[in-house]
Amino acid sequence: MNWVLLALVGYLAIQLAIGAWLAPKIHTESDYLIAGRRLGYPLTIFSIFATWFGAETCIASAGRAWEDGFSLTSAEPFAYGITLMLTGVVFAGPIWRMKLTTMADFFRQRYDPRVEKIAALMLIPPGVLWAAAQLRGFGQVLTTVTTMEIGVAITIAAAFCIVYTVLGGLLADALTDLIQGAVLILGLVVLLVAVVLTLGGPAATLAAIDPSRITLVSPGVTPTFFGMLEEYAIPIAGSVVAVELLSRVIAARTPEVARNGAVMAGGLYILIGVIPVVLGLAAARLVPNLPDAEQFLPALALQLLPTAGYVVFIGALISAILSTVDTILLVAGGLLAHNLVGPLFNVTEERTKLRLARMGVLLFGIIALYLALGGRGVAELVQESSSFGTAGTLVVVTFGLFTRYGGARAAALTLLGGLAAYAGATALEMPYPFITSLGTSVVLYLAGGFRERV
Repeated sequence: MNWVLLALVGYLAIQLAIGAWLAPKIHTESDYLIAGRRLGYPLTIFSIFATWFGAETCIASAGRAWEDGFSLTSAEPFAYGITLMLTGVVFAGPIWRMKLTTMADFFRQRYDPRVEKIAALMLIPPGVLWAAAQLRGFGQVLTTVTTMEIGVAITIAAAFCIVYTVLGGLLADALTDLIQGAVLILGLVVLLVAVVLTLGGPAATLAAIDPSRITLVSPGVTPTFFGMLEEYAIPIAGSVVAVELLSRVIAARTPEVARNGAVMAGGLYILIGVIPVVLGLAAARLVPNLPDAEQFLPALALQLLPTAGYVVFIGALISAILSTVDTILLVAGGLLAHNLVGPLFNVTEERTKLRLARMGVLLFGIIALYLALGGRGVAELVQESSSFGTAGTLVVVTFGLFTRYGGARAAALTLLGGLAAYAGATALEMPYPFITSLGTSVVLYLAGGFRERV
């Protein structure tokens, strides 16, 4: 175990070294937030894949399959993989051509600065919740290779992620994503092979999966059309225009790279995302007793893999989490600096804008740490991030991008009304809060845009 911990520290040190090496080469806000729009196909594909393939995809989905089985309405990996493909096919090209620095810029260009501010304030919380989920997953990994308490492990994980992100920005992240993505795929494949060999081959592995643990709907989900639609609407409609995803689209070299890269990343996501689910279903009896389901995947790797293989696997989990966290913190910091604080104080000098963005990363890293220490699980935090005000954002972006209907009044009404509708439906314990929010947002935009000049 000491060798594993030493190797993990070495791997993290390499990540910090890359960030420190690139830090002096970052001169502008664009370099820091969107890598100067220089990403080609390999970096775009793996950057999107690695960003989206986080703690939820690895740790939470495997733990959920281990504990409760797998349902066809599960967000992982199919719904989120479809999300990436839809983003590429529908949104990537038009968004790229607008030459945005942050997604809130869209709301200023299409509507007005007031809508930009509302959007920025609403786009930040989902990302911070998602970052908290990743930090909690990082902490779970650390608890398997050390004797740390989960709170201490999460705090150390947060400190590392904040420093790593503050240093290198998206430029460093884009260069390391290719390596991180390869390590991630290798680590999961190594563990899958180990499980197959332990169980006696492919046929025995398939036989170890209890068919009764594969269901149509998740436990607690109403087995109706609207119940299943709600389950898929949250990850797909709630994430298809997620700012963390679109920041990678914006950073692509051309609109073709943005579109095709997102589609290919979605296919890769589904292909690799199936592995944790299979492990949770087939290898459940190999790790029968755990205090927390989210410890299943690291515990399985610790039990089956030799030291070298375990190091690769832990590196894979860290890779998945690092890429996701730094993108989220960059996006949140960029929204605060570029769309809120900068315009408020009329900041135009590039060094000052860059400094503000880094301060924003630090601030939201601390907030994400606080949320991660709150005790909620990875899956719960991710679901909250996918549903917080995202219905109104999707409606406003879709109408604004593809039609000339509606202006600032319609956009503001929809953003705020969609969030209020979701909060109200949740508080009243209505059965389908996200669908309710989505439908309300469409109605509000259509009503608000009536006879409104664009």
